Amino acid sequence: SYTTGLIVQAMDDLSLASGDPRFAEWGQAILDSYLGEDGVIQTYRPDEFNIDHVNSGKMLLRYLERTGDERYRVAADAIRQQLRDHPRTTEGAFWHKQRYPWQLWLDGVYMGMPFLAHHALMEGDVHGIEEAVAEAVIAHQRLRDPDSGLYYHAWDERKEQVWADPETGLSKYFWSRGMGWYAMALVDLLDFIPEERADLREPLIAIIGEFADALLAHQADGVWYQITDRPDATGNYRESSGSSMFVYMLARAINNGYLDASYRDAAVESYRRLVDEFANVHASGAVSLKNVCQVAGLGYGRDGSYRYYMSEPVVSNDPKGVGPFIMAGIEVSKLLGNQ
Repeated sequence: SYTTGLIVQAMDDLSLASGDPRFAEWGQAILDSYLGEDGVIQTYRPDEFNIDHVNSGKMLLRYLERTGDERYRVAADAIRQQLRDHPRTTEGAFWHKQRYPWQLWLDGVYMGMPFLAHHALMEGDVHGIEEAVAEAVIAHQRLRDPDSGLYYHAWDERKEQVWADPETGLSKYFWSRGMGWYAMALVDLLDFIPEERADLREPLIAIIGEFADALLAHQADGVWYQITDRPDATGNYRESSGSSMFVYMLARAINNGYLDASYRDAAVESYRRLVDEFANVHASGAVSLKNVCQVAGLGYGRDGSYRYYMSEPVVSNDPKGVGPFIMAGIEVSKLLGNQ
């Protein structure tokens, strides 16, 4: 599952930032539990063509670089083969899943493209890097609302889905976590695009700047709501996973030079509000994260209405919130350390 890779990455990042190997060891043990001695991923079904399943491959590549263990290469190559065979829109964007045909979702850019670019860089596969960037650019072209600068959750090329606008094929609302996946994908992708490929890097950096301005314009109470642009709508609520993802993007973009220092105060203040609003510190010293939308999708009974996005359970400590919350804290720590 994509959440496996997400929480393992957060733990590994925490080890790298803190110098404490326990977190990395825990994460590697979790990922190893899915691998056979021959490198076959025990629960993986490539014929589902589910781009969510690609996300954990990022950690296979990280461990391969770190250890040279061939099991990780075998497993990562199997996931890369899925992307070679994966069905696509006529413009070349990856379908979200085989069972979601002709659909491009914001979530999928994060789930698949950092892995694709990393694998391609390791293999000297220039075309693979170009494909990964193209996915992010197509998402920008197809899903971005030019008036608000925000992004719709999904697009149906065939305009057949119940949630799709019959003229544009777009879903109806700006969902914060969907945009959060895309925001994280943009800054993570740039790690694997060679500096000499300005033609690939500059479009992503431009999108980051434009997107950062749109996100900061739609903050409410210093964080972001489940439906981003409607903070006063009945039932809407401040949501921690999307807010964490946005803080991660802002801080990481500043740390890596994609955003200039003028965004620094906004990033730090957004993190302060994130902690104040969503983090509960217990008597034991443990910290929990509240107000995580447990899940949201489109199709199969999920009509993409406002009522639908309000109907999904709101929980604490879901990995889709905890992982980005940890990662946001790491990036803000680096940002504060650079002052």
